[in-house]
Amino acid sequence: RMAKNKVNVCVGAYRDENGKPWVLPSVRKAEELLLQSPTQNKEYAPIDGDAAFCKLALEFAYGKDCSPLQEGRVAGVQTLSGTGACRLAGDFLSNFCTSKQILIPTPTWGNHIAIFKKAGLEVNRYRHYNYKTNGMDWDGLVEDLTAAPDKSIVLLHACAHNPTGCDPTLEQWKELSSLCKTKQFVVLFDSAYQGFASGDAERDARALRLFLEDGHLLLLAQSFAKNFGLYGERCGTLSVVCASAQQKEAVQSQLKLLIRPMYSSPPIHGSSIVKTVLQDDALTTQYRNECSGMAERIGAMRAKLVDALAKAGSTHDWSHVTTQIGMFAFTGMSADMCDELTAQYNIFLTRDGRISVAGLNDGNLQYVANAIHAVTDGKSITK
Repeated sequence: RMAKNKVNVCVGAYRDENGKPWVLPSVRKAEELLLQSPTQNKEYAPIDGDAAFCKLALEFAYGKDCSPLQEGRVAGVQTLSGTGACRLAGDFLSNFCTSKQILIPTPTWGNHIAIFKKAGLEVNRYRHYNYKTNGMDWDGLVEDLTAAPDKSIVLLHACAHNPTGCDPTLEQWKELSSLCKTKQFVVLFDSAYQGFASGDAERDARALRLFLEDGHLLLLAQSFAKNFGLYGERCGTLSVVCASAQQKEAVQSQLKLLIRPMYSSPPIHGSSIVKTVLQDDALTTQYRNECSGMAERIGAMRAKLVDALAKAGSTHDWSHVTTQIGMFAFTGMSADMCDELTAQYNIFLTRDGRISVAGLNDGNLQYVANAIHAVTDGKSITK
């Protein structure tokens, strides 16, 4: 029997204003063009993927004017979305990095820990979020990274930190870049939300590009699941910025040696879609507008949720919901509150208090707000 007022704000996938999955029209158009192409086939991709796709994907992340790209010193391979990119990065670093310790923020995407442990790395944590203020713990982050061993690997969320939605400011990114240089950290960026965070792919790439300008030889795990809506296509890249073109060739070769016994070669449909969009100026413009529209809807739902909570009678300060960015709101609700939302109100969310704002719409918003008020009234949403 279908539960009444069932609301899923757990899954990290975009939903439209009717609560339905949405395929971007630019993606649909790209698929039509692929279907009509007489040269399109279903042959295997090379071990490191579609070279034309990888070139466009890395330009999307690093910028077309990126010096390391122009100098031919960025190794890049197609991966099984961002998860596959992180796992491949973990295996590569486990094999070739002096340090076997990776520093991961608290909290982080739940799969990060298992991925890097399975890759043979020792996972340690650094503070990112202040549960007392429902905001970023910048002082804690700096203190923990300063105290960490030199030459450690550090994982950074490129934008729209998951699950908190709290990102450093541009000035803080600059300070963080300098700290990582001083500590000689090996920096791994995980970029799952470029364009989806602020609605502007160029703005969302600022931290990554800042680190490049500062001379970091970094790694980038890139996903097209969220920003292109290609969740089931498993489309992404892993890239390594190298010191020279010669080093790039060696790294590219080693990545291929890791991929071959792991999954042999990547799927081609999602990468063909991204390539078709990004190599066409008109489709790229259309795509960027659609991506901006997704971000704008999520931003609007954040503001509406805070208003609906006030309407429900909540006296808590929910302003952190509107200052966070990206797909998720890190509410401050406890595990017990989340359990009550699920058991009593059929609202499904992760037990850390994270809700997918994309799962909210005008049809379920007030119901969700009323339920949140019911489980938080008279209780603290800070720790």
